[in-house]
Amino acid sequence: MIAIAKNVDKTPAVELEHEKLTEQKGKQIGILGGTFNPVHTAHLIVGEQVLNKLHLDEIWFIPTNIPPLKNAPTVSAQDRANMLDLVTNDNPHFQVKLFELFRGGVSYTVDTLRYLHQMQPENQYFLILGSDQVNQFNEWKEPTKIAQLATLVGVKRAGYPQKAELPMIWVDVPGLDVSSTLIRQTIAMGNSIRYLVPEAVRNYIEKKGLYHE
Repeated sequence: MIAIAKNVDKTPAVELEHEKLTEQKGKQIGILGGTFNPVHTAHLIVGEQVLNKLHLDEIWFIPTNIPPLKNAPTVSAQDRANMLDLVTNDNPHFQVKLFELFRGGVSYTVDTLRYLHQMQPENQYFLILGSDQVNQFNEWKEPTKIAQLATLVGVKRAGYPQKAELPMIWVDVPGLDVSSTLIRQTIAMGNSIRYLVPEAVRNYIEKKGLYHE
């Protein structure tokens, strides 16, 4: 599991992330951010499809601390990071990065991309966006700067028109109408989430009693 200590100086943890970054140079990295509350099957499919179709080296899953345009996550950062770790640790091309959790506060993508370019300017970054995110992209902090710091990658999603206002690569991904909101609602109603999330995540949620309130 990924340890996120509370009420302690986070500098050592941040330095550790710096060391991990400096180990790898000149890669093409897909950035998949979100609350992952919880991570589900569609997240993993999107990551794998973009990795394969754009011939990227890695996909980095970056959980937000506090999202700017959504309600704060209903479970702890530790639980969200643990679930991500469970479902990515068997894929050598998937990495979980905790920059935004360590930074604290509201998580702005532009701040994360600036940080990555400072620490690893040799990499090329691809920011992966669902169609719903594309349609609200102009509400993000400094969207034009984001597009300068990363290649924008749009993932087509049924029911959302493709209205990109900035240059973007579109990737077709097999349709899977699954969302974290749907999963939380399903759990709250006492229904099964089997196959909506990886089995390791389902077991974790049941063991910890998450999302029942």
